[in-house]
Amino acid sequence: MTTMAKARILVTRHLPPEVESRLDRDFAASLNVSDRIMSTAEIAEKSKAFDGLLITPMDPCRKELIDALPASIRMIATFSVGTDHIDIPAARAKGIAVANTPDVLTDATADIALLLILGAARGAIWGDRMVRENKWLAPSPTFPLGHDVSGRRLGIYGMGRIGQAVAKRATAFGMTLHYHNRKPVTADLSHGATYHPALDGMLPHCDFLSVNCASTAETRDSINARAIGLLPDGAIVVNSARGDIVNDEALIAALKSGKLAAAGLDVFKGEPSINPGYRKFDNVFMLPHLGSATKNTRIAMGMRAVDNLAAFFKGERPRDLLTGA
Repeated sequence: MTTMAKARILVTRHLPPEVESRLDRDFAASLNVSDRIMSTAEIAEKSKAFDGLLITPMDPCRKELIDALPASIRMIATFSVGTDHIDIPAARAKGIAVANTPDVLTDATADIALLLILGAARGAIWGDRMVRENKWLAPSPTFPLGHDVSGRRLGIYGMGRIGQAVAKRATAFGMTLHYHNRKPVTADLSHGATYHPALDGMLPHCDFLSVNCASTAETRDSINARAIGLLPDGAIVVNSARGDIVNDEALIAALKSGKLAAAGLDVFKGEPSINPGYRKFDNVFMLPHLGSATKNTRIAMGMRAVDNLAAFFKGERPRDLLTGA
């Protein structure tokens, strides 16, 4: 069996120095210090000299790549909690272990969700532009005006770790909480939120809708024109989960018609190439997928990925194994 000291790991992107230092110490690691994006074909070709891969969400690991990987590749560790970029059934069928990095990015991503709520509601984009572009004129009692957050109704779509952390933070604003999840969570984790077994049943109760679910076949494109139509007029939609959960055309149409008052987006379908229609709105608060983008969080994610690799190549079960029984 390959020992941890000799395990050869191909690292597809540049990671925090602390993480790369550990990889260099504990493995025969090929580091991507230039952070050059590798194509699927290049990863498949380079992997012939390695035992494991450490990838990121920017590296699509579809069936095509997994089928092309050599027999030497026994594990894929992803620098993310999300796994929608990996064909896990294909990896399982080929006997390749897959592990992710849950828990360590919960608080950072929940903080971004609240930033999106506040930024969208209180006009962070147009407010910043007024000051930055010297368009701040004499104060007016009626212009510009944002939207209240305190005391409003927040619907949380997906009550996993991040959704629970969003709920906890929202209680500080006195928001009335609702949530939809595959199954209810315990009262201490819901922070007083009302459970809705169906998404359609929750949407009419949402002055704000926070998307916090995983991207799956069931959730992709689920915030579409029909779903948005069930929201109260003037609602605000924020998404810090995955871009393909929200239908871009439907959201843009609702912003254009005034059905929605604003939106806050940290994730986009096809990012970094986003739907250009979003750039036309001053009431869309956008961030470049910053959910886990703090120094401490990214270090913790990297160390968690390395922990999983270390356990696997010592013959132990990785803590975050996704392909085991």
